[in-house]
Amino acid sequence: MTYTDQRFCIADQGYYWLQHFPTNLHHSMTTMFDDEGQIVQHYIDICYRNGVSTENIPWMDDLYLDIIVLPSGTVIQKDAEELEQALLDGSIDKGLYHLAKDEAEKLFIQIEQGNFPLLKLAEEHKDLLMQDLKR
Repeated sequence: MTYTDQRFCIADQGYYWLQHFPTNLHHSMTTMFDDEGQIVQHYIDICYRNGVSTENIPWMDDLYLDIIVLPSGTVIQKDAEELEQALLDGSIDKGLYHLAKDEAEKLFIQIEQGNFPLLKLAEEHKDLLMQDLKR
């Protein structure tokens, strides 16, 4: 992937992805780790809702907007044009459009203030999973 004129490898041999699907919130997050366990990026999907199937598989209803948080602290919004197009072509209504915009704005503020809990949980959960794998 290329962001801000820098190339980032987000998937390769030994890389792993950790996903969070918080209930009753309008986002999910995938954190990509390299083969040394270092965070490559956090990829936040703005969504209508998250859930878990009867087979215990998490899912989300995506609302187009995405936020990328790089280890450097750089925060990037993606796919705003897709959200606009979805509203124009009737794929979503004004309520979902505003839900997506409001959720993204709320998350930008939390990230900027260092108050977005999933960023810290990603590292903690990765460490717990790695401990379990070593057993």
